[in-house]
Amino acid sequence: MAVFVSVAKVSDIQPGQSKTVYVDGKSIAVFNVDGAFYAIDDTCLHRGGPLGEGELEGSVVTCPWHGWQYDVKTGVSITNPAAKVNCYQTKVEGENLHIFC
Repeated sequence: MAVFVSVAKVSDIQPGQSKTVYVDGKSIAVFNVDGAFYAIDDTCLHRGGPLGEGELEGSVVTCPWHGWQYDVKTGVSITNPAAKVNCYQTKVEGENLHIFC
């Protein structure tokens, strides 16, 4: 059963930054886009690169390995719109950031 899991403090992820968290063996990349938090699978569909280590510009993250890009709000690849990584709902309670998974 999916539940909200606390993964970080809000202050841990500044606007324009990301953090990789692990929940039940899953690697999830969490992004702060102008104060709103988005979470997607950390693994690029092209060659498995770590999206949480990619550069974030607006709501688009670029995989550091081969440059594939994803919209962190939808999980859809800008590079290949047929490709989509899983997205996870986020919520903030006080200073805690939670992911639904």
